[in-house]
Amino acid sequence: MSDSLHTVEVSGAAPYAIHIGPGLLKDGALLAAPLRGRHALIVSDANVAPLYLHRVEAALRAEKPQLRIGRHVIGAGEAEKTLGNFGTVIEALAELGATRDATVIALGGGVIGDMAGFAAACWMRGIDCVQLPTTLLAMVDSSVGGKTAVDIPQGKNLVGAFHPPRAVIADTSALRTLPPRELRAGLAEVIKYGAIIDADFLNWLDANADGLLAGDDVLLARAIARSCAHKAAITQRDPFERGERALLNFGHTFGHAIEAEQGYGDGLNHGEAVAVGMVLAARLSAALGMASREDAEALRTLLLRYGLPVDVPAGLSPEALVARMRLDKKAQASGLRFVLWESAGRARVVADVDEAKVLDVLHEA
Repeated sequence: MSDSLHTVEVSGAAPYAIHIGPGLLKDGALLAAPLRGRHALIVSDANVAPLYLHRVEAALRAEKPQLRIGRHVIGAGEAEKTLGNFGTVIEALAELGATRDATVIALGGGVIGDMAGFAAACWMRGIDCVQLPTTLLAMVDSSVGGKTAVDIPQGKNLVGAFHPPRAVIADTSALRTLPPRELRAGLAEVIKYGAIIDADFLNWLDANADGLLAGDDVLLARAIARSCAHKAAITQRDPFERGERALLNFGHTFGHAIEAEQGYGDGLNHGEAVAVGMVLAARLSAALGMASREDAEALRTLLLRYGLPVDVPAGLSPEALVARMRLDKKAQASGLRFVLWESAGRARVVADVDEAKVLDVLHEA
């Protein structure tokens, strides 16, 4: 196998494979293999569709001429991940005449993957979804594990379902058209896996930062495969986030609050908000006596090296952020719950965290 081609097998009740490598969006046999029926709806956004939708459709038609293919394109960005746009995907499935053996193909970043996956989960109580992630963030995070959702004004991902994909096909060539900011945002989620599970990986990311930021195909494929292997191992043991899977939310409680308070507009994107959230979670760990302040600052330094933000954006009230956290789906009736760490590569879920400590960390930031 080429250094830039990898396959990660996800076992469990609904097993599937994650294929990683360059040129996969032109591989008609690979794209068509997971499709079981006569209908496929390709869902994409206004940025990705002009680049890749025709290529994917042509590859599918060449491999399965009898396939009825529909297209549905929405606007780009987190602000488009709404119940209204979800409804338009459902309407597109209805117009296609999609049957129980139809497939939704999610071609794009995390917004498309989440929304198209949720539509697949709901159409006729569940049809297949194939994830074709085109951003690094989606390749290592949202396309794997079966979480699907849309946002509402009160918070991120509050309406959704668990719906594992039938396959994930991550074409690393797509990363060459990714804006540098989006590449860095995806690397934030890659760094997360080192922070919570794999200290050796964190050291590897430190040693290979320049190559990864430059878009080296081999290094990116290795980073994606290692990240997906970690997420796959966790999600197959805990598919519905009743235990260990919550570790994947390191930095996300703070990050989602920042995103929601900024209104999913022109502020930090998801990966950037998670980068800030990881620094805050590490500092909260230190404030609670769980970990050293030095480890928190080392993580901050690494994120800065990757060109990621590490401070709470100006103008956001700590009190407003805590109010957002109370509505976060990771919160519990008894209080705020965070993923915190003891050191690099060792994290755990901590419930009933004192809000005063959280406010102290936010005010300091």
